[in-house]
Amino acid sequence: MKAQIDEQMRLLQLLQNDDSLHSRLSVAVDWLNNAIAHTLPVLVCGNGGSASDALHISGELVGRFFTERKAMNVICLNANVTVMSAWANDYEYESVFARQVEAHGIEGGICWGISTSGNAESVVQALRKAQTLNMKTIALTGAGGGKLAPVADLLIDVPSNVTPRIQELHLPIYHYICEQVEARSKN
Repeated sequence: MKAQIDEQMRLLQLLQNDDSLHSRLSVAVDWLNNAIAHTLPVLVCGNGGSASDALHISGELVGRFFTERKAMNVICLNANVTVMSAWANDYEYESVFARQVEAHGIEGGICWGISTSGNAESVVQALRKAQTLNMKTIALTGAGGGKLAPVADLLIDVPSNVTPRIQELHLPIYHYICEQVEARSKN
């Protein structure tokens, strides 16, 4: 356990001292606040543990993080089990989020994909579809961003290639984003 915590602390210190990451987080907060201020959708998606993170993010922003405020227009694409299972059964899983981006996406909105490897094809296709709708795309990934890097307008990658460590680093990042979005919102 000590070795694992030591590694977590080392990685968190890398995040703490990464000025480029801090700049990218500021851009993400600005984009999200702009979309929310104009009641444009923020569509969040991921698979597995990243699906749980997408649910967590949407819960914080639709509900509340610290303050009482109006709900924000955030949709977790992996939350609609009926759409996901029907589309995957009748067509394919890889396009299940892209189909929902087609349904809910609006120019100027945000599509935020989460993938520890950056290679989740369903998330890659969602961001590609979002770009065809002139939505901004954000990818939250492990080091380098994988296949999501070239389709993300904003890549927020963390300095690890180990899935549990990546997930542990994603949590403080999206909690920070949610806190800042809420603090800066005009609701």
